Amino acid sequence: MTLALDAAAQDLLFREAHTANTFTDEPVTDEQIQAVYDLIKLAPTAFNQSPLRIVLVRSEEARARLVPLMAEGNQPKTAAAPLVAILAADNEFHAELPTLFPHFPQAKDLFFSERPVREQAAAMNATLQAAYFILGLRAAGLAAGPMTGFDFAAVQKEFLDGDHSPLMIINIGKPGEGAFHPRSPRLSFEQAVTTV
Repeated sequence: MTLALDAAAQDLLFREAHTANTFTDEPVTDEQIQAVYDLIKLAPTAFNQSPLRIVLVRSEEARARLVPLMAEGNQPKTAAAPLVAILAADNEFHAELPTLFPHFPQAKDLFFSERPVREQAAAMNATLQAAYFILGLRAAGLAAGPMTGFDFAAVQKEFLDGDHSPLMIINIGKPGEGAFHPRSPRLSFEQAVTTV
């Protein structure tokens, strides 16, 4: 059985896509990122809670504040990437549920009145959206360099408004010279999948 997606699209999104470590100088436009978001916002989340929040780091001043908060090995590539995005989970996502889940507005209080439940739901569903964001960047012909090597508390304090928890930082652009390391091994179907 073949996939509905043609081979070229499969290559673009999966087979030939890698985590990028270097980028060209070609800018990433607001229009490109809006097109990506308008696509990935349709991805599924529980109760349509949509907790992902994105901060685009564009200005030189903001970049200068971010780079020192990155792990040492991530600093040069974050300094040089055309665009950097901070992805975070909104722990107060439930405030939007009456709008986002209008056929059951009681979900806001019935399921998410307690802070630990909200934090867990926000982290899981925003991470799911982050994965779709990476696929959306690939669909736009861009490369993504997602990283979790940074000072989470400092990034939260310096860049995030409200009750948002950072998940990852993604360098974005067209892949540059030597952008990709060789692909590491993956588990086979037999190793990863069990039928019961």
